[in-house]
Formats: sequence, structure tokens, C-alpha cells
Amino acid sequence: MRAGICDMVAVARIINATLIIPELDKRSFWQDSSNFSDVFDQDHFINALANDVKIMKKLPNDVVGSAKLVKHFRSWSGLDYYQDEIASLWEDYEVIRAAKSDSRLANNNLPPDIQKLRCRACYEALRFAPRIEAMGKLLVDRMRSYGPYIALHLRYEKDMLAFSGCTYGLSPVEADELKTIREETVHWKVKEIDAREQRSKGYCPLTPKEVAMFLTALGYPSNTPIYIASGEIYGGDTHMADLSSRYPILMSKEKLASVEELEPFADHASQMAALDYIVSIESDVFIPSYSGNMARAVEGHRRFLGHRKTISPDRKELVRLFDKVDRGKLREGKKLRYLITELHKKRQGAPRKRKGPITGTKGMDRFRSEEAFYVNPLPDCLCQRPSMNVNTSLVIK
Repeated sequence: MRAGICDMVAVARIINATLIIPELDKRSFWQDSSNFSDVFDQDHFINALANDVKIMKKLPNDVVGSAKLVKHFRSWSGLDYYQDEIASLWEDYEVIRAAKSDSRLANNNLPPDIQKLRCRACYEALRFAPRIEAMGKLLVDRMRSYGPYIALHLRYEKDMLAFSGCTYGLSPVEADELKTIREETVHWKVKEIDAREQRSKGYCPLTPKEVAMFLTALGYPSNTPIYIASGEIYGGDTHMADLSSRYPILMSKEKLASVEELEPFADHASQMAALDYIVSIESDVFIPSYSGNMARAVEGHRRFLGHRKTISPDRKELVRLFDKVDRGKLREGKKLRYLITELHKKRQGAPRKRKGPITGTKGMDRFRSEEAFYVNPLPDCLCQRPSMNVNTSLVIK
């Protein structure tokens, strides 16, 4: 949602268009009825970008009846595509509606002013609605009362498991339920999935048990406070038992706040996710069990705020090690701790350049393989200013 909105700001600038406040997807798995202003501070968004792009809340009356076009913008497109092909559409249409907004803009090789605009849109203009910000701050304060904490984005949720076809550790009944959901969800194109192959390739979210083993191997003591950033965990306490037995201080928005405090957000998945986003951004350590949209957005935001510690699990290698433990070929202890620690020394959010395309890839696969702009928005969002005491400062011109 954040990435798509910010890319549309940049596209509007490129094609010299007025941007109408985006409509949020109401047809997703969670059927959330939230509007833009329910999730984000709409007035702040418009005002913060006033010098960059003209933004309006709705179509002006004088163009409501004008010629319109619904257009699928090409994925990962650069300046030439928008300045030539898309801008030429103004000759026949006054209104162009982007059918999709995610990944419509290239990650790299764009002018510095467009890249900085993406940063400004995402990290300055796109602020959550005031009541979400206030509730998020309250959750952070309550979490901090337990001490420095880990925010764990535990993507062990029904929709993720059904979509990915990951059934490791589940009962046959649970596996069948997830398969049925996948088959009946029309816009999920892949229906038949080899669960074992998915897991071996690192395409599955870590299970709560695997997360517990991972945290133990990294040296986090059992009294470490952990905030569970997620929706409802599939299987509930049954699947959480291994994690909660090792790390009993497991908190969530539902545990930190009363039913009455959460009631305004309760039936809106995107607003509840926004609360998790805020607590995750402010955590001492952020660990995602899966590299999905939420995890990537949080990682990039934390990089922008000064490379706050984010540990990205190497799921493919971890699964290989955990399977050895299951088979009795490796024990939890010193050796496993060493192997996992070594694997993750360079996966903790330290400064680095954004990764380019995978060698040998061509066409769309080449662009798809690049690291997403919002996962690592630096150095585009970093201005260097020489000083006697400060080498760099995270500011946007």
C-alpha cells in the first residue's frame, strides 16, 4: 500500500498530472473497508507534497464526465515509458486511472529528484491517521515498560500459509483447509504447490517453533520482551506453544491494549497492521519470519531512520539446519549457535548499496530480481554533508 501510493506520486510528477487520492483495495483476502483517510493523514499528505505534485481528494466536477482510461501501467518502468507512452495519452483522455499501483516504477536508474520525491512521499508525507499514530505511540510506550524489545513479524497467518502452500508442522485437516482456501481464491493463480519444495527453497515463513530456535541460537535470553506483529496466528496457542515456552514475555496489541481501546480499529485489517508497523519501526530489533510486503516496508523505513537493527533470517539455510536437528544429526547448542550466528552477521540492516539485478537475468525477470527501492532506499534518501563531527545526516532536500 505504502509503496504503491508513493510510486504514484512519482508517476504523477513525471507525467505532469494531478493525483487524486488513491482508493484502497477493498477486495483483498481481509475485505477491509478502510478509505485512505482512515489509514493515513490525508491533509498532511496533500500539504507535504504541495510543492511537488498537485493532489486532490476527488475528481473535480468539470472532469467527471470527461474521457477516461483505465490503464495497466507496465511493471518496473522507467522515465521514457511514462514520458513517451503514458504522457501521450493526454491527447485523447483527461483522466487516467492506474488499474494497479504496485511495482509500476523502476527501482533504479531514475533521476535523483524523482528518487528523492519517493523518499519524501514515503517517509515524510505518508503519515498514519492521527488516531492510529496516537494508539501506536501508546503501544510502544507500554511495550517499552518491559524493557528493550524485539518486534517479531510472525507471518504465520492463514492467508500467508494458504497462498504460499506451506503446510510444514500442520495437521492433515489444517493442510486441507489451506488448500481449499487457495483453490477458492480466484485471483491466486497457482493452485498446486509442493509444500516440501517450497520450504526447502526458503519460500515459507518460519514456524513459531523455528523462530524460537532461531532466537535462542542468536543468544536472546528467555526474558527478552517480544512484540508479535501479526494478525491471528493460524492454530492459535497450539502452534505458539514452542515459542511461548521459551519466550514467555510475548506481547501483542491485543495484550497491551483493552478491547475498548482497540475497538475503533478491530474490524479493519489495514489499520491494525498500521499499529503493528509503528511498534515495529520503534523496536530495538526487528525480525520478520517472512520477507513479505510488511517486512520489506519496515526494513526500508528502519534503514532510513538510521539503520536500526533488522535481522533478516536466511530461511533456506535455517530450514536445512533445523531439519538436521529434527533428524538427530545436529543438536541445539554451541555448534548450532555458531552456524546461525555466522550466517546472520551480515544480515542485520547495516549500511550497504541497494542490490542490482541477479546476474544472467533478462527482461522482466531482470527488473523483478532487483532489490526493491523501499527495502533499501539509500543512498537515494541520504544527503552527505561534510562536518567536523558529523559525516552524514539523514535528510531529504
